[in-house]
Amino acid sequence: MHRLFTELEPSITVTEQNLADRVRYILRSNIFDGAELERLRREAVPSSNENATTEGAVPQVAEQPAHVDAAENTPVVADSNDDGTFTQELEIEQMRSTLEEAIVETRSTPLENRPRLPRIALSKRNRAVVRALNPMLVTYLEASRDLCETDSILFGAALAVCRIIGAKLSTAGRTTGQSSAIPAWRTRIEERIAKARALIGRLICFRSGNTRPRIVRTVRMAFAGTNVSLSQPDIMQKLTERIDDLKQRIAAWGKRIRRYTERSTRFNQNRLFQSDQKRLYKSLERPMVSGTGPVPNQADTVAFWRSLWSEPVNHSEGPWTEVVASQCAGITPMDPVTITPDDVAEAVRRAPNWKSPGLDGLHHYWLKGFVAKKYNNYITCCNKFKMKFDVVMEQ
Repeated sequence: MHRLFTELEPSITVTEQNLADRVRYILRSNIFDGAELERLRREAVPSSNENATTEGAVPQVAEQPAHVDAAENTPVVADSNDDGTFTQELEIEQMRSTLEEAIVETRSTPLENRPRLPRIALSKRNRAVVRALNPMLVTYLEASRDLCETDSILFGAALAVCRIIGAKLSTAGRTTGQSSAIPAWRTRIEERIAKARALIGRLICFRSGNTRPRIVRTVRMAFAGTNVSLSQPDIMQKLTERIDDLKQRIAAWGKRIRRYTERSTRFNQNRLFQSDQKRLYKSLERPMVSGTGPVPNQADTVAFWRSLWSEPVNHSEGPWTEVVASQCAGITPMDPVTITPDDVAEAVRRAPNWKSPGLDGLHHYWLKGFVAKKYNNYITCCNKFKMKFDVVMEQ
Protein backbone atom coordinates (compact mmCIF):
# COMPACT_ATOMS: atom_id res chain seq x y z
CA MET A 1 0.00 0.00 0.00
CA HIS A 2 2.86 2.40 0.78
CA ARG A 3 4.43 1.70 -2.62
CA LEU A 4 1.16 2.41 -4.42
CA PHE A 5 0.68 5.66 -2.50
CA THR A 6 4.22 6.74 -3.35
CA GLU A 7 3.48 6.16 -7.03
CA LEU A 8 0.23 8.15 -6.76
CA GLU A 9 1.64 11.07 -4.75
CA PRO A 10 5.44 11.19 -5.12
CA SER A 11 5.58 14.74 -3.69
CA ILE A 12 4.10 13.73 -0.30
CA THR A 13 6.43 12.14 2.22
CA VAL A 14 4.66 9.75 4.58
CA THR A 15 5.78 6.74 6.59
CA GLU A 16 4.19 3.32 6.37
CA GLN A 17 2.83 3.56 9.93
CA ASN A 18 1.31 6.99 9.32
CA LEU A 19 -0.33 5.79 6.11
CA ALA A 20 -1.73 2.71 7.86
CA ASP A 21 -3.13 4.91 10.65
CA ARG A 22 -4.88 7.15 8.15
CA VAL A 23 -6.41 4.19 6.33
CA ARG A 24 -7.55 2.74 9.67
CA TYR A 25 -9.16 6.07 10.61
CA ILE A 26 -11.04 6.27 7.30
CA LEU A 27 -12.33 2.72 7.63
CA ARG A 28 -13.27 3.14 11.27
CA SER A 29 -15.14 6.44 10.87
CA ASN A 30 -17.13 5.13 7.84
CA ILE A 31 -16.53 8.27 5.79
CA PHE A 32 -17.07 6.27 2.58
CA ASP A 33 -19.33 3.29 2.11
CA GLY A 34 -18.21 0.03 0.47
CA ALA A 35 -19.32 1.02 -3.04
CA GLU A 36 -17.54 4.37 -2.83
CA LEU A 37 -14.33 2.74 -1.61
CA GLU A 38 -14.48 0.22 -4.45
CA ARG A 39 -14.99 3.00 -7.02
CA LEU A 40 -12.09 5.05 -5.62
CA ARG A 41 -9.84 2.01 -5.62
CA ARG A 42 -10.62 1.18 -9.24
CA GLU A 43 -10.05 4.79 -10.29
CA ALA A 44 -6.82 5.24 -8.33
CA VAL A 45 -4.88 2.10 -9.15
CA PRO A 46 -5.11 2.19 -13.00
CA SER A 47 -4.29 5.92 -13.06
CA SER A 48 -1.03 5.34 -11.19
CA ASN A 49 -0.09 2.60 -13.62
CA GLU A 50 -0.85 4.81 -16.63
CA ASN A 51 1.26 7.63 -15.20
CA ALA A 52 4.13 5.28 -14.57
CA THR A 53 3.80 3.99 -18.16
CA THR A 54 3.82 7.47 -19.65
CA GLU A 55 6.80 8.64 -17.64
CA GLY A 56 8.77 5.49 -18.41
CA ALA A 57 7.87 5.51 -22.08
CA VAL A 58 9.26 8.99 -22.89
CA PRO A 59 12.96 8.17 -22.71
CA GLN A 60 12.36 4.89 -24.50
CA VAL A 61 11.01 6.67 -27.59
CA ALA A 62 14.30 8.42 -28.21
CA GLU A 63 16.59 5.62 -27.24
CA GLN A 64 14.79 2.33 -27.97
CA PRO A 65 11.75 2.79 -30.21
CA ALA A 66 11.41 -0.96 -30.71
CA HIS A 67 10.44 -1.52 -27.10
CA VAL A 68 7.55 0.97 -26.88
CA ASP A 69 4.85 -1.68 -27.35
CA ALA A 70 6.34 -3.90 -24.67
CA ALA A 71 6.54 -0.96 -22.25
CA GLU A 72 2.89 -0.10 -22.88
CA ASN A 73 1.69 -3.67 -22.39
CA THR A 74 3.62 -4.36 -19.18
CA PRO A 75 1.46 -2.29 -16.75
CA VAL A 76 -1.70 -4.19 -17.79
CA VAL A 77 -0.56 -7.32 -15.95
CA ALA A 78 0.74 -5.28 -13.00
CA ASP A 79 -2.63 -3.54 -12.71
CA SER A 80 -4.40 -6.82 -12.03
CA ASN A 81 -1.87 -7.89 -9.41
CA ASP A 82 -1.79 -4.50 -7.68
CA ASP A 83 -5.58 -4.43 -7.67
CA GLY A 84 -5.80 -7.69 -5.72
CA THR A 85 -2.89 -6.74 -3.47
CA PHE A 86 -4.49 -3.42 -2.58
CA THR A 87 -7.79 -5.12 -1.68
CA GLN A 88 -6.04 -7.71 0.44
CA GLU A 89 -4.02 -5.06 2.26
CA LEU A 90 -7.18 -3.10 3.02
CA GLU A 91 -8.80 -6.22 4.47
CA ILE A 92 -5.73 -6.94 6.61
CA GLU A 93 -5.65 -3.37 7.91
CA GLN A 94 -9.34 -3.56 8.75
CA MET A 95 -8.79 -6.85 10.61
CA ARG A 96 -5.84 -5.34 12.46
CA SER A 97 -7.98 -2.36 13.49
CA THR A 98 -10.77 -4.66 14.73
CA LEU A 99 -8.26 -6.72 16.71
CA GLU A 100 -6.76 -3.64 18.34
CA GLU A 101 -10.17 -2.29 19.32
CA ALA A 102 -11.25 -5.66 20.77
CA ILE A 103 -8.07 -6.04 22.85
CA VAL A 104 -8.35 -2.50 24.24
CA GLU A 105 -12.02 -3.07 25.04
CA THR A 106 -11.35 -6.40 26.78
CA ARG A 107 -8.57 -4.99 28.95
CA SER A 108 -10.95 -2.45 30.51
CA THR A 109 -13.85 -4.90 30.97
CA PRO A 110 -14.28 -7.01 34.14
CA LEU A 111 -14.58 -10.77 33.73
CA GLU A 112 -18.26 -10.86 34.69
CA ASN A 113 -19.13 -8.18 32.11
CA ARG A 114 -17.44 -9.84 29.16
CA PRO A 115 -19.78 -10.84 26.32
CA ARG A 116 -20.52 -14.52 25.87
CA LEU A 117 -18.55 -15.86 22.90
CA PRO A 118 -20.76 -17.89 20.56
CA ARG A 119 -19.93 -21.24 19.05
CA ILE A 120 -18.77 -20.57 15.49
CA ALA A 121 -18.87 -22.95 12.57
CA LEU A 122 -15.62 -24.72 11.67
CA SER A 123 -15.71 -23.50 8.07
CA LYS A 124 -12.78 -22.68 5.83
CA ARG A 125 -13.56 -18.97 5.96
CA ASN A 126 -13.61 -18.85 9.76
CA ARG A 127 -10.37 -20.82 10.00
CA ALA A 128 -8.77 -18.47 7.48
CA VAL A 129 -9.69 -15.48 9.66
CA VAL A 130 -8.15 -17.17 12.72
CA ARG A 131 -4.96 -17.95 10.76
CA ALA A 132 -4.80 -14.34 9.52
CA LEU A 133 -4.96 -12.96 13.07
CA ASN A 134 -2.27 -15.33 14.37
CA PRO A 135 0.74 -13.27 13.14
CA MET A 136 -0.82 -10.07 14.51
CA LEU A 137 -0.92 -11.53 18.04
CA VAL A 138 2.83 -12.03 18.28
CA THR A 139 3.50 -8.40 19.23
CA TYR A 140 0.81 -8.34 21.90
CA LEU A 141 1.73 -11.69 23.42
CA GLU A 142 5.45 -10.93 23.57
CA ALA A 143 4.67 -7.71 25.46
CA SER A 144 2.36 -9.49 27.90
CA ARG A 145 3.46 -9.16 31.52
CA ASP A 146 1.36 -11.79 33.28
CA LEU A 147 -1.16 -14.55 32.76
CA CYS A 148 -4.18 -12.27 33.16
CA GLU A 149 -2.99 -9.98 30.38
CA THR A 150 -2.33 -12.95 28.11
CA ASP A 151 -5.84 -14.24 28.73
CA SER A 152 -7.23 -10.77 28.00
CA ILE A 153 -5.35 -10.64 24.69
CA LEU A 154 -6.63 -14.06 23.63
CA PHE A 155 -10.21 -13.15 24.54
CA GLY A 156 -9.89 -9.92 22.57
CA ALA A 157 -8.63 -11.89 19.57
CA ALA A 158 -11.59 -14.28 19.83
CA LEU A 159 -13.94 -11.31 20.07
CA ALA A 160 -12.34 -9.78 16.98
CA VAL A 161 -12.84 -13.02 15.02
CA CYS A 162 -16.53 -13.09 15.96
CA ARG A 163 -16.97 -9.50 14.81
CA ILE A 164 -15.12 -10.04 11.55
CA ILE A 165 -17.17 -13.09 10.57
CA GLY A 166 -20.40 -11.43 11.71
CA ALA A 167 -21.25 -13.80 14.56
CA LYS A 168 -24.01 -12.75 16.95
CA LEU A 169 -22.64 -11.59 20.31
CA SER A 170 -24.54 -11.28 23.56
CA THR A 171 -24.46 -7.68 24.80
CA ALA A 172 -25.98 -8.43 28.25
CA GLY A 173 -22.80 -10.01 29.63
CA ARG A 174 -22.34 -13.51 30.98
CA THR A 175 -25.05 -13.32 33.64
CA THR A 176 -26.14 -16.60 35.19
CA GLY A 177 -29.50 -15.54 36.58
CA GLN A 178 -32.85 -16.13 34.96
CA SER A 179 -34.75 -13.41 33.15
CA SER A 180 -36.67 -11.03 35.44
CA ALA A 181 -39.56 -10.61 33.01
CA ILE A 182 -42.80 -11.79 34.65
CA PRO A 183 -45.72 -12.87 32.42
CA ALA A 184 -48.69 -10.54 32.42
CA TRP A 185 -51.12 -13.29 33.41
CA ARG A 186 -49.03 -14.09 36.49
CA THR A 187 -49.07 -10.43 37.51
CA ARG A 188 -52.86 -10.37 37.20
CA ILE A 189 -53.23 -13.52 39.30
CA GLU A 190 -50.93 -12.13 41.99
CA GLU A 191 -53.03 -8.95 42.11
CA ARG A 192 -56.18 -11.07 42.52
CA ILE A 193 -54.56 -13.00 45.36
CA ALA A 194 -53.56 -9.77 47.11
CA LYS A 195 -57.09 -8.34 46.81
CA ALA A 196 -58.66 -11.60 48.01
CA ARG A 197 -56.40 -11.71 51.07
CA ALA A 198 -57.25 -8.10 51.90
CA LEU A 199 -60.96 -8.92 51.58
CA ILE A 200 -60.58 -11.98 53.86
CA GLY A 201 -58.99 -9.76 56.48
CA ARG A 202 -61.92 -7.30 56.35
CA LEU A 203 -64.50 -10.12 56.61
CA ILE A 204 -62.73 -11.62 59.62
CA CYS A 205 -62.67 -8.20 61.28
CA PHE A 206 -66.43 -7.80 60.72
CA ARG A 207 -67.12 -11.29 62.06
CA SER A 208 -65.10 -10.39 65.16
CA GLY A 209 -67.40 -7.43 65.87
CA ASN A 210 -65.64 -4.54 64.08
CA THR A 211 -68.46 -2.43 62.60
CA ARG A 212 -66.58 0.60 61.35
CA PRO A 213 -68.06 2.20 58.24
CA ARG A 214 -65.14 1.19 56.02
CA ILE A 215 -65.36 -2.44 57.14
CA VAL A 216 -69.14 -2.53 56.69
CA ARG A 217 -68.85 -1.00 53.21
CA THR A 218 -66.28 -3.66 52.20
CA VAL A 219 -68.50 -6.49 53.50
CA ARG A 220 -71.46 -5.22 51.50
CA MET A 221 -69.30 -5.08 48.38
CA ALA A 222 -68.22 -8.70 49.05
CA PHE A 223 -71.86 -9.85 49.05
CA ALA A 224 -72.94 -7.66 46.13
CA GLY A 225 -75.26 -9.54 43.76
CA THR A 226 -75.92 -12.45 46.15
CA ASN A 227 -79.13 -11.25 47.86
CA VAL A 228 -77.37 -11.46 51.24
CA SER A 229 -78.16 -8.75 53.77
CA LEU A 230 -76.12 -7.92 56.84
CA SER A 231 -79.32 -8.00 58.95
CA GLN A 232 -80.03 -11.68 58.23
CA PRO A 233 -79.83 -14.01 61.24
CA ASP A 234 -77.40 -16.40 59.49
CA ILE A 235 -74.96 -13.69 58.42
CA MET A 236 -72.12 -15.29 60.42
CA GLN A 237 -72.52 -18.53 58.48
CA LYS A 238 -72.57 -16.57 55.23
CA LEU A 239 -69.38 -14.81 56.26
CA THR A 240 -67.67 -18.14 57.00
CA GLU A 241 -68.75 -19.57 53.63
CA ARG A 242 -67.52 -16.48 51.81
CA ILE A 243 -64.13 -16.62 53.59
CA ASP A 244 -63.75 -20.32 52.75
CA ASP A 245 -64.63 -19.62 49.09
CA LEU A 246 -61.98 -16.91 48.87
CA LYS A 247 -59.38 -19.18 50.49
CA GLN A 248 -60.09 -21.93 47.95
CA ARG A 249 -59.74 -19.45 45.10
CA ILE A 250 -56.39 -18.27 46.48
CA ALA A 251 -55.20 -21.88 46.72
CA ALA A 252 -56.25 -22.57 43.09
CA TRP A 253 -54.50 -19.44 41.82
CA GLY A 254 -51.38 -20.29 43.82
CA LYS A 255 -51.27 -23.82 42.39
CA ARG A 256 -51.50 -22.41 38.87
CA ILE A 257 -48.47 -20.20 39.49
CA ARG A 258 -46.62 -23.06 41.19
CA ARG A 259 -47.20 -25.43 38.24
CA TYR A 260 -45.88 -22.81 35.82
CA THR A 261 -42.81 -22.13 38.00
CA GLU A 262 -41.95 -25.83 38.32
CA ARG A 263 -42.39 -26.45 34.61
CA SER A 264 -40.30 -23.38 33.71
CA THR A 265 -37.56 -24.46 36.12
CA ARG A 266 -37.42 -27.97 34.64
CA PHE A 267 -37.31 -26.58 31.12
CA ASN A 268 -34.50 -24.13 31.89
CA GLN A 269 -32.48 -26.77 33.75
CA ASN A 270 -32.80 -29.24 30.85
CA ARG A 271 -31.62 -26.63 28.36
CA LEU A 272 -28.80 -25.58 30.65
CA PHE A 273 -27.71 -29.21 31.08
CA GLN A 274 -27.42 -29.58 27.31
CA SER A 275 -25.50 -26.35 26.80
CA ASP A 276 -23.51 -25.68 29.99
CA GLN A 277 -23.42 -28.38 32.65
CA LYS A 278 -21.01 -26.43 34.82
CA ARG A 279 -23.44 -23.54 35.21
CA LEU A 280 -26.25 -25.97 36.04
CA TYR A 281 -24.34 -27.67 38.84
CA LYS A 282 -23.22 -24.30 40.14
CA SER A 283 -26.81 -23.03 40.23
CA LEU A 284 -27.89 -26.12 42.17
CA GLU A 285 -25.32 -25.51 44.91
CA ARG A 286 -26.31 -23.73 48.06
CA PRO A 287 -25.34 -20.05 48.17
CA MET A 288 -22.14 -19.45 50.07
CA VAL A 289 -22.40 -17.17 53.09
CA SER A 290 -19.47 -14.79 53.06
CA GLY A 291 -18.19 -13.08 56.16
CA THR A 292 -18.94 -9.44 56.77
CA GLY A 293 -16.03 -8.71 59.10
CA PRO A 294 -12.83 -6.84 58.30
CA VAL A 295 -10.48 -8.34 55.73
CA PRO A 296 -7.23 -9.67 57.28
CA ASN A 297 -4.01 -8.16 56.07
CA GLN A 298 -1.15 -10.06 54.48
CA ALA A 299 0.91 -10.39 57.67
CA ASP A 300 -1.97 -11.96 59.62
CA THR A 301 -2.72 -14.36 56.79
CA VAL A 302 0.91 -15.52 56.53
CA ALA A 303 1.14 -15.90 60.30
CA PHE A 304 -2.04 -17.96 60.45
CA TRP A 305 -0.98 -20.48 57.80
CA ARG A 306 2.57 -20.58 59.13
CA SER A 307 1.21 -21.59 62.54
CA LEU A 308 -0.60 -24.52 60.89
CA TRP A 309 2.06 -25.79 58.49
CA SER A 310 5.44 -24.60 59.73
CA GLU A 311 5.28 -25.25 63.47
CA PRO A 312 6.33 -28.77 64.60
CA VAL A 313 3.60 -30.71 66.39
CA ASN A 314 4.00 -33.85 68.51
CA HIS A 315 1.23 -36.36 67.90
CA SER A 316 0.48 -39.53 69.84
CA GLU A 317 1.31 -41.93 67.04
CA GLY A 318 0.35 -45.57 67.27
CA PRO A 319 2.56 -48.55 66.37
CA TRP A 320 0.87 -48.87 62.98
CA THR A 321 2.57 -45.65 61.81
CA GLU A 322 5.98 -47.31 62.13
CA VAL A 323 4.79 -50.20 59.96
CA VAL A 324 3.56 -47.78 57.28
CA ALA A 325 6.81 -45.81 57.45
CA SER A 326 8.91 -48.96 56.95
CA GLN A 327 6.77 -49.98 53.98
CA CYS A 328 7.13 -46.55 52.35
CA ALA A 329 10.89 -46.33 52.91
CA GLY A 330 11.66 -48.10 49.65
CA ILE A 331 9.46 -45.85 47.49
CA THR A 332 11.45 -43.66 45.13
CA PRO A 333 10.53 -39.96 45.43
CA MET A 334 8.83 -38.47 42.40
CA ASP A 335 10.96 -36.33 40.15
CA PRO A 336 10.12 -32.61 40.00
CA VAL A 337 7.50 -31.85 37.39
CA THR A 338 8.62 -29.54 34.58
CA ILE A 339 5.88 -28.25 32.29
CA THR A 340 7.00 -27.79 28.69
CA PRO A 341 5.21 -26.13 25.77
CA ASP A 342 4.67 -29.58 24.25
CA ASP A 343 2.85 -30.70 27.41
CA VAL A 344 0.53 -27.70 27.29
CA ALA A 345 -0.07 -28.13 23.56
CA GLU A 346 -0.93 -31.81 24.04
CA ALA A 347 -3.31 -31.05 26.90
CA VAL A 348 -5.07 -28.35 24.88
CA ARG A 349 -5.22 -30.56 21.78
CA ARG A 350 -7.15 -33.29 23.60
CA ALA A 351 -9.58 -30.85 25.25
CA PRO A 352 -13.08 -30.48 23.73
CA ASN A 353 -13.55 -27.38 21.62
CA TRP A 354 -16.78 -25.97 23.02
CA LYS A 355 -17.06 -27.25 26.57
CA SER A 356 -18.27 -24.66 29.06
CA PRO A 357 -15.45 -22.15 29.70
CA GLY A 358 -14.22 -20.91 33.04
CA LEU A 359 -14.57 -17.47 34.57
CA ASP A 360 -12.68 -15.87 31.67
CA GLY A 361 -15.25 -17.11 29.11
CA LEU A 362 -12.58 -18.43 26.71
CA HIS A 363 -13.29 -21.78 25.05
CA HIS A 364 -10.63 -24.37 24.25
CA TYR A 365 -11.16 -23.75 20.53
CA TRP A 366 -9.49 -20.36 20.78
CA LEU A 367 -6.52 -21.80 22.67
CA LYS A 368 -6.08 -24.26 19.82
CA GLY A 369 -6.54 -21.64 17.09
CA PHE A 370 -4.24 -18.92 18.40
CA VAL A 371 -0.90 -20.72 18.44
CA ALA A 372 1.35 -17.66 18.14
CA LYS A 373 3.91 -18.29 20.91
CA LYS A 374 1.41 -18.12 23.75
CA TYR A 375 2.28 -21.35 25.51
CA ASN A 376 5.67 -20.03 26.61
CA ASN A 377 3.94 -17.09 28.25
CA TYR A 378 1.49 -19.35 30.02
CA ILE A 379 4.24 -21.60 31.31
CA THR A 380 6.42 -18.69 32.45
CA CYS A 381 3.57 -17.21 34.47
CA CYS A 382 2.68 -20.58 36.01
CA ASN A 383 6.30 -21.23 37.00
CA LYS A 384 6.59 -17.76 38.57
CA PHE A 385 3.45 -18.38 40.60
CA LYS A 386 4.76 -21.76 41.73
CA MET A 387 8.09 -20.22 42.80
CA LYS A 388 6.34 -17.52 44.84
CA PHE A 389 4.10 -20.11 46.49
CA ASP A 390 7.11 -22.26 47.39
CA VAL A 391 8.90 -19.26 48.91
CA VAL A 392 5.90 -18.42 51.08
CA MET A 393 5.54 -22.02 52.24
CA GLU A 394 9.22 -22.24 53.13
CA GLN A 395 9.00 -19.11 55.24
